[in-house]
Amino acid sequence: ALPIYPTEANTIITCGKSHIFFWTWSGNSLARKQGIFGQYEKPKFVQCLAFLPNGDVLAGDSGGIMLIWSKSTVEPAPGKGPKGMYQIKKQIRAHDGSVFTLCQMRNGMLLTGGGKDRKVILWDHDLSPEREIEVPDQYGTIRAVAEGKDDQFLVGTSRNFILRGTFNDGFQVEVQGHTDELWGLATHPFKDLLLSCAQDRQVCLWNYVDHTLEWTRLLDEPGHCADFHPSGVVVAIGTHSGRWFVLDAEKRDLVSIHTDGNEQLSVMRYSLDGTFLAVGSHDNFIYLYTVTENGRKYSRYGKCTGHSSYITHLDWSPDNKYIMSNSGDYEILYWDIPSGCKLIRNRSDCKDIDWTTYTCVLGFQVFGVWPEGSDGTDINAVVRSHNRKMIAVADDFCKVHLFQYPCSKPKAPSHKYSAHSSHVTNVSFCHNDSHLISTGGKDMSIIQWRIVEKVSQSQNDNVLDISATKAPVLPNDSPAQSEITAVLPEPVDEMSQIENTISSSLVLLENNVEGIVETDEQNEVQSEEGIPDTGEDNSQIGRA
Repeated sequence: ALPIYPTEANTIITCGKSHIFFWTWSGNSLARKQGIFGQYEKPKFVQCLAFLPNGDVLAGDSGGIMLIWSKSTVEPAPGKGPKGMYQIKKQIRAHDGSVFTLCQMRNGMLLTGGGKDRKVILWDHDLSPEREIEVPDQYGTIRAVAEGKDDQFLVGTSRNFILRGTFNDGFQVEVQGHTDELWGLATHPFKDLLLSCAQDRQVCLWNYVDHTLEWTRLLDEPGHCADFHPSGVVVAIGTHSGRWFVLDAEKRDLVSIHTDGNEQLSVMRYSLDGTFLAVGSHDNFIYLYTVTENGRKYSRYGKCTGHSSYITHLDWSPDNKYIMSNSGDYEILYWDIPSGCKLIRNRSDCKDIDWTTYTCVLGFQVFGVWPEGSDGTDINAVVRSHNRKMIAVADDFCKVHLFQYPCSKPKAPSHKYSAHSSHVTNVSFCHNDSHLISTGGKDMSIIQWRIVEKVSQSQNDNVLDISATKAPVLPNDSPAQSEITAVLPEPVDEMSQIENTISSSLVLLENNVEGIVETDEQNEVQSEEGIPDTGEDNSQIGRA
């Protein structure tokens, strides 16, 4: 904690491991005075601070104690002025376990939040407990408390929940998300739904228009990849152990469980008509299944053997005859499925295939997305829009990029945008290309970006045309959310990409996350931060 003393503008208080310091600045210098614990036991950590109306300092420690600090004046040394000393005036047992947060309310009363006991306690003006309420165990332990409207208060927890509550009515969920690294992402083939899975073993189905969580289910092990069956009835989820689950997309019921090897599954991909499923594994194999009964029945069809490293990405041809795959050692291989999953030696046979999806990060149509000096792991995911106009890229540097498709020109121009605070692990367009979804790794968040098509008036017009909008965020009972706007180009052929100026710009405007839009062409536009409003439809779903 590092608050500024409200009654002494030149005083700052810091606390941490077994200490509390009172700092006074004068001109360009800072003077430090250490708080004296005296007869009281020194805690392992002083974790939070608040100020009482009389000017005393209230501190919460890791032992569940609240300490009241006051300033006293001692006799000055010869030739020196008065010298202040901060000592403990009183201690109060507040919680079992750590006191993680203190919140001074507008009416002068105090809210405290405990870790181990998961209690929010209301204290009166004399610091006597008046009311208390316990946060349910499934939400995690308390990490922050803030005053809300009327008699409401907000609670942030260790499991990335933000709860709105009252002492009379209990809690309702305002924001929730994953609690561990997030990689799995799939968008529904025709509904406004997306599915995420992470190392916290949670599988979540979100409605990105209504901003609601449709359902969540806890798996037996961490999830890493997912894909919806084209019928939208079921979704397949790959895990870290080689097992994969098929869930009913509406009722979240378990349909079937299968196992391929004992290593992590990195990609699940249904064919266009849903009659095949390809499973890419870290054991270097691609396992193929025939699919019947709208994704409810699976039979092993074959196995693609030939990669010398783990499978990272794969895509089907529209006729189910071919698969293109990438691996961890940067191979691009093609497979003939009807001929027994044979490796195609003459790659020119596949050069004109219009792949059903384009998620392979290595390939002729996307080699321009790689920046100069890349080591091969800098790009985590690529996805082509359904209208085949653009490519979205997730990189290791917290950025989401947009390129024009096809992108077969070295150092191709692009636009890049900031929203994540960690490496971006996955990207996916929704079924009608109205939104782009991106997932973060360590930030455990899902960002929703809104796409708007705007064509420039001139072939030589390279100026970014962005109109800032005020984006709605945080509707009730939904995850934390933000909006980003994109400007899309008119499609051009490959030669036009190389010889002509790009006629229109791909732009993402980030609202609610105030940032800078940077482009490879050195165009920079600063976005306008969004404001809360429950009426709009664009969101960031993620950690509290």
